[in-house]
Amino acid sequence: MSEADPFQTLASHIAYQNPWITVEHQDVLRPDGKPGIYGIVRFFNRAVGVLPIDEAGYVWMVGQYRRPVEAWSWEMPEGGVPYEEDLEAGALRELEEEVGIRAETLIKVLDMDLSNSVSDETAICFVAYGLSRGNLAPEGTEVLTIKQLHFTQLLAEVEAGKIRDALTVATVYRTYHLAQTNQLPDALTKMMLAHPDGE
Repeated sequence: MSEADPFQTLASHIAYQNPWITVEHQDVLRPDGKPGIYGIVRFFNRAVGVLPIDEAGYVWMVGQYRRPVEAWSWEMPEGGVPYEEDLEAGALRELEEEVGIRAETLIKVLDMDLSNSVSDETAICFVAYGLSRGNLAPEGTEVLTIKQLHFTQLLAEVEAGKIRDALTVATVYRTYHLAQTNQLPDALTKMMLAHPDGE
């Protein structure tokens, strides 16, 4: 089985561009030998997500209206990091900007492709702990609401379909798996999985 690209690009041009994305239109020869078209959205930034867990096992969450899906969304702090910026520095910057929190430690838990049939966007997600207060500084395009949920409550909301953001869903499940298989620091696992009411 060949893993090479089965499409042949005949011509391409930039159909649209802004400071965040480029839409590339391609005229192609399809795998069946017929002419066709292909559109690719190329991103100038990497997506990052940070799941910040405090000393009691609570996660800081961000709520905002997402225009493409026309719905309110609860998510972990997320943002874009330019390719020339250090990834962890960018993740820490987004965390402080969106929820006003600094973290002593980041653990990388995911590196994945998003919507890879139409875009080249990648996402890298972290768990953050050792939290302290920083300076809240949302961007002018952001109207954010902040809340805290215990990790076990967040996991239940993900399982119930109440949390739909892909980065958050994937990171919560991945973090839960790492905790269950003893791949996270013991203290972090203990505070994450302990029942918030002490039961």
